[in-house]
Amino acid sequence: KQSNLRSSFLQNYEASLRDLNEPLIDHAEGQFFLNEAFKIIMEEVLSNGTDIKQKVCEWKEPEELALLLDLGVRETGEPRDKLLQRVRDVAKYSIKTSHPHFFNQQYGGVDYHSLAGRFLTEALNTNLFTYEVAPVFVLMENEVLRGLRQLVGWTEGDGIFCPGGSTSNMYAMNLARYQRFPQVKSQGVWALPRLSIFTSPESHYSVKKSAAFLGIGLDNVIFVKVDDRGRMIPEDLDEKIELSKSQDAVPFLVSCTSGTTVQGGFDPLEHIADICDKHKLWMHVDACWGGSVLFSKKHRHLMKGVDRANSVAWNPHKMLVAGLQCSALLLKDTTNLLKQCHSANATYLFQQDKFYDVNLDIGDKSVQCSRKVDCLKLWLMWKAVGSTGLEERVDKAFIHARYLVEQMKKREGFQLLSMPDFVNVCFWFVPPSLRGKEGTEDYQEKLAKVAPVIKERMMKQGTMMVGYQPLGNKVNFFRVTVFSPLLSQKDMDFFLDEIERLGKDL
Repeated sequence: KQSNLRSSFLQNYEASLRDLNEPLIDHAEGQFFLNEAFKIIMEEVLSNGTDIKQKVCEWKEPEELALLLDLGVRETGEPRDKLLQRVRDVAKYSIKTSHPHFFNQQYGGVDYHSLAGRFLTEALNTNLFTYEVAPVFVLMENEVLRGLRQLVGWTEGDGIFCPGGSTSNMYAMNLARYQRFPQVKSQGVWALPRLSIFTSPESHYSVKKSAAFLGIGLDNVIFVKVDDRGRMIPEDLDEKIELSKSQDAVPFLVSCTSGTTVQGGFDPLEHIADICDKHKLWMHVDACWGGSVLFSKKHRHLMKGVDRANSVAWNPHKMLVAGLQCSALLLKDTTNLLKQCHSANATYLFQQDKFYDVNLDIGDKSVQCSRKVDCLKLWLMWKAVGSTGLEERVDKAFIHARYLVEQMKKREGFQLLSMPDFVNVCFWFVPPSLRGKEGTEDYQEKLAKVAPVIKERMMKQGTMMVGYQPLGNKVNFFRVTVFSPLLSQKDMDFFLDEIERLGKDL
């Protein structure tokens, strides 16, 4: 039987040798397709997609869109012309997040230097785990992280780029637990007491997700009271830590927020740091949204005390417009805690007898093996405009937000939740039919329906995109974030005009 198997293998092998003379990929054809596809990208995404005369989106219902795109895959490939039409359709029916009238999320706009970096990293297809396969990017990531840490106020430290702010926050939680209870790495959660985490109810939902994922439990995430602008109240934090201790739990982490997702609130870091010092807790600052104020001399005071934190999460893909994804976790630690906590010492990757400094093999700091290069897009943009240019972007965003607020005050129907501290402007639009009826029994119920209807109309007409949400006992309101470097005063005026146009008959 073995002899027959060997004979069959050799026959198949000899037949397959004829296929080895030609590569599967036709380079000329592939490069021609790529060039044509790139023309479509330049036209549909970067020209039409940033033109205020064009739509933000070409809305289709899900069933219609699925049929239009012909999403199924088949046994045989398609010809070039049809594939290029696929590329054009994907571009056409996707949301144009670089459009000046895309206000929906905190990653709108485009920086062309950063975009060039994104194209380059995709073409190079580099995995950022060892110096031998990523020499340029290992050195570059270290330097970019050093620059970000300096803005925080640390002369030493560590860090890593993560796949999004939620992962950065989870890393911080895991590191804080490991530092307090290093036995968790080998023995698991069985070796731990009941732990408790403290954050505000307006912190990012990733704090709860991280607690669930790491086995700490949602019930052990304790919410601290906030003021009317969503900022943590330090006195309540201190009281809740003491209460948790009295209930035989072990507090180990306070997760602060610099730039809450909805209201853009900044927790008072200096006061919170005093409390963390008092109770010997790890202080983490989720500055994914607000961290970029550190570039601004005018506005960095919002994060006073951040240098006293143990860790900071910061997403340059948001306010700095570095492009998705670009999320850094910064650490004050100088004991190589990242590697101690996450390393598995894979000998096929991290051999200790290499011909270069093995400390440059940074992959064991990460829970990932494969890790994309996220530092180049930020590095290239930073090199292009400098810290001064990034400071101007931050300051300009504040100017846009103030202009928007002042114009709202001059128009009927726009009602602010509160004066913003940041570039989040939260407001209700009260249509003419509801004005003067604030005291009626069903006023709040009717007001809650206004934002969803306006949102549906703007999406289906494709004119712009802006998000809405409820918050606590506050019914649905709009939250507009203004930070794209493509924005002008005309775009602010258009935004207000469009809200009025879409909601005046409600």
